[in-house]
Amino acid sequence: MTNKAALYDVIRKPIITEKATLASENGAVVFEVAIDANKPQIKEAVEALFGVKVKAVNTTITKGKTKRFRGVAGKRKDVKKAYVTLEEGNSIDVSTGL
Repeated sequence: MTNKAALYDVIRKPIITEKATLASENGAVVFEVAIDANKPQIKEAVEALFGVKVKAVNTTITKGKTKRFRGVAGKRKDVKKAYVTLEEGNSIDVSTGL
């Protein structure tokens, strides 16, 4: 996986929520990732795109909610999040654009 497009297929976007901000105080960054991405792929993509050293990757899958729109039942997509812990001294500023 060397081309940039493939790396951006693994890492979709940073997640900026209250919980993600609390994680960033401990040196972690939260990304939405492809549902089929595994931890080694996520680690490789973050290190290649941002030039940082990754200490650990924790993932979680949030199941999509069932919602109704104009009386028709629908389902939101499942989302996989990666909590990427960085080595000491490394940081990623997610408030700026990728």
